[in-house]
Amino acid sequence: MILLRDFKYFVKILFSVFFIFFQFLSLFAQNQKVADSLVKIYHKNSLVNSEKLELLRNLSFNEVNNLELSLKYADELIALSQLEKNYLYLHRGYYQKGNKNRLRGDLDKALNAFFKSVEAAIKAKFIIGEGVAYMAIADVYSIMGNADNAEIYYNKSIHLLRKTDDSISLASALLNAGDEYSKNKKYNLALKYFKESSIIFDNADYLIGTAYSLGNIGMIHAKLGNNNLAKTYISKAIKILEELKDYYAISEYLTYMSDIYLALNDWKTSLSYAKRSLDLAQKYGLKEQISNANLKLSQLHQKTGNMAASFAYYKNHIAYRDSLTNLKSMQQMADIRTNYEVSQKQTEVDLLEKDSEIQKLKDKRQQNIIYITAISLFLVLVITIGFYRRYKFVKKTNSIIEEEKNRSNNLLLNILPEETALELKKNGKVQAKKFESVTVLFTDFEGFTHYAEKLPPEKLVESIDYYFSKFDTIMEKYNLEKIKTVGDAYMCAGGLPFPTGDHAYKMTLAALEIARFVNISEELITQNQTHFKIRIGINTGPLVAGVVGIKKFSYDIWGDTVNIASRMESNSEPGRINISEHTYQIIKNDFDCEYRGEIEVKNKGMMKMYFVNDPIAQ
Repeated sequence: MILLRDFKYFVKILFSVFFIFFQFLSLFAQNQKVADSLVKIYHKNSLVNSEKLELLRNLSFNEVNNLELSLKYADELIALSQLEKNYLYLHRGYYQKGNKNRLRGDLDKALNAFFKSVEAAIKAKFIIGEGVAYMAIADVYSIMGNADNAEIYYNKSIHLLRKTDDSISLASALLNAGDEYSKNKKYNLALKYFKESSIIFDNADYLIGTAYSLGNIGMIHAKLGNNNLAKTYISKAIKILEELKDYYAISEYLTYMSDIYLALNDWKTSLSYAKRSLDLAQKYGLKEQISNANLKLSQLHQKTGNMAASFAYYKNHIAYRDSLTNLKSMQQMADIRTNYEVSQKQTEVDLLEKDSEIQKLKDKRQQNIIYITAISLFLVLVITIGFYRRYKFVKKTNSIIEEEKNRSNNLLLNILPEETALELKKNGKVQAKKFESVTVLFTDFEGFTHYAEKLPPEKLVESIDYYFSKFDTIMEKYNLEKIKTVGDAYMCAGGLPFPTGDHAYKMTLAALEIARFVNISEELITQNQTHFKIRIGINTGPLVAGVVGIKKFSYDIWGDTVNIASRMESNSEPGRINISEHTYQIIKNDFDCEYRGEIEVKNKGMMKMYFVNDPIAQ
């Protein structure tokens, strides 16, 4: 016998299932392939509600090797968000889908997904998400060459982001809008936007943004004929980008430097910059920049009358340009904006019935609709009964589900520091924090580039994982925080997210243990591992730490302390630990240190440095 409250729930399920019935086909095609460590949690199928949604968002974002699998995670996130009417994660799901389709080159699908991301962000009252989605729409229109639409949506994005405290997203929108105005020869507007973005990025100590802003300011001055100013700004940008290893942007700016020297009638220097751009683009497989650099070299040789060389470079330019062009997608995207503006309406078409055959076809279609409706209602009833039975089962097992829910709360703790994860769950965002004293360590493998060119990718990754896994264990042993890895570089910090008084001491012990492990590994004779020599650098001082962006929760640190730590590593020697004066003053009573003297450091001048040998026996 069904109680009254259970009957009401039965009816509620009936109407809910009827509403979502026609979305079910998109939920059944999930790919179970293992992509990363989070897939184990995904396969357990123990998470529900927001924990399941967050897991799917992370899976979609982090799956970079298999875009099809990433899109499937995004589609599952969208479907589940629709079922739970969670518009915040619906926005994030469509945003991920848009990004992955843009990477695949399906710009029409990307644009469609970004518009739906906007709609969901509006329903969720998530202003930052709405602004960032508008910026993504503008970026796609810019790629299409639709300048009018790109400018409209950049302005919408900037207008919204000015109302928020997300300075990085605002500066990014200003930077992209400035680039669009530059393409459309609206140089004064472009210069205004680039200068504002440069100030914001500089205040946030966001080096990559600062570099792009400076470089773009330089490109505007070049177009305006201010060649000396252009050289100054672009040179500053290239220096920063070389430190960050952003080779795509460096290649583009080198091409602009070639234009500047050509305008100064210095053909030899102009040719040198163009060749540097091509060499860099070829080394790192940057197809668009390979195309642009070949075109520039073709133009330079044409001016000197070397038509054979000009033609050869031009052929290469055409080959790479055609590989990047998708004319079909460009045509499909032309009507996307109009479709969005009228997405809630259906076009009424008046069919002229000229003979009895048309009427027969209409009658047959109506009959088919009746059959389909009857079958659909039957299936809805069957599914509703299934949902009702599942509801009864869930009621009996609530205690088990609650226990699993508590276990799932540890997911964020595997991604972010505990304090940061708690703040993110409570407020939905994390405020950046300044720490007065933090010790930062960098490591780098000697001659890694040489090995990378000769080793198969699988063998290279296996060797790097062998070392970094041990480094992770050492960080955990001394309660230090791993920040990130970039290529063969390993970065960690002590004294955050909770300030401590012994972070410099613990970091030095960890560095000695890392050095011993690498030395021991080098002496072992194995066929499965490639062994490296390691340089280690340490510095102590104030910095800012926090989580930036909305696409992925990633904990990072910024400040001069981080830059000096990196310089300590680059000025170290294989197998040695190089520390700064700041760190030395803290640990000098605990460790035997060898004074190296004052050494010239790039962009810092002369700095005192010390090698750490062994702990002093107490």
